[in-house]
Amino acid sequence: MGQYIGALDLGTTSNRFIIFDHDGHIMSIAQKEHEQIFPKPGWVEHNPMEIWKNAKDVMQDAIRKAGVSGRDLAAIGITNQRETTVVWDKTNGRPFYNAIVWQCTRTDGICRRLAQAEGQDRFRKKTGLPISTYFSGPKIRWILDHITEAHSAALAGNALFGTIESWLIWWLTGGPDGGAHVTDVTNASRTLLLNLTTLKWDDDILQALEIPKQILPKIVPSVDSEPWGFTSAKSGLDAAIPVCGALGDQQAALVGQACFDKGEAKNTYGTGCFLLLNTGHTPVTSHHGLLTTVGYQVRGEKPVYCLEGSV
Repeated sequence: MGQYIGALDLGTTSNRFIIFDHDGHIMSIAQKEHEQIFPKPGWVEHNPMEIWKNAKDVMQDAIRKAGVSGRDLAAIGITNQRETTVVWDKTNGRPFYNAIVWQCTRTDGICRRLAQAEGQDRFRKKTGLPISTYFSGPKIRWILDHITEAHSAALAGNALFGTIESWLIWWLTGGPDGGAHVTDVTNASRTLLLNLTTLKWDDDILQALEIPKQILPKIVPSVDSEPWGFTSAKSGLDAAIPVCGALGDQQAALVGQACFDKGEAKNTYGTGCFLLLNTGHTPVTSHHGLLTTVGYQVRGEKPVYCLEGSV
């Protein structure tokens, strides 16, 4: 059994890999920025293949700097920029389009149409979220509307959707050769497609957005005793390392700051500023513009929910 843990941080502007020892001390860090693509005002994209290549580079670099091998890692966990959306061909791993980033506002028209009949809070009771360009669901719809190949593949069962952790887990565990297509509950809760109570994809919302259920990943706990897969040769690592942890970046900060008790909160500053408050095992509806979201879930335990305010 390896004696170190690898943490892959898939941020908005860069990827980092950090190797920790058993006591939580940092053994090494490697970081690499990726291109920010702005095709039009308000549009923000990333190249998913660049993110995958950079992830491999930083993992190999950090392992080399630490003077260890892949076989010394007990597991890999992932934290990631949330809501950023990739749709790809499951037969070869080729993205149908660039990743549409959380900041991108191109889905404004789709969101206005969704909100026309019942308002911006149409799905809030189920999802904890307002209809907004921020979330992944409308981004999926935009790709299916504008990329003919993606639309055809989705109907034929050959397209997969994922947020950035899903995309990386799929590649790390084999990609087209049996890669695990999963998303953890925290990232799923940022799609506008998850029912917060059942922790399942909501059929009514999928129907409203006309998103085929077969493109969606399996929803798993944030911290799992059952690995979703093991790193394959495609990862560039010299070992089959369990991949069994994932949290959206702000929820990862909540866990990292040990806000495990109801009423505890954290505030972090990065590309944005995010305050998360642990509300315990019950989702709490905000009447003041906060988002209700999943904080984290450990396998076999009830999910922990949060209220979130972001700038």
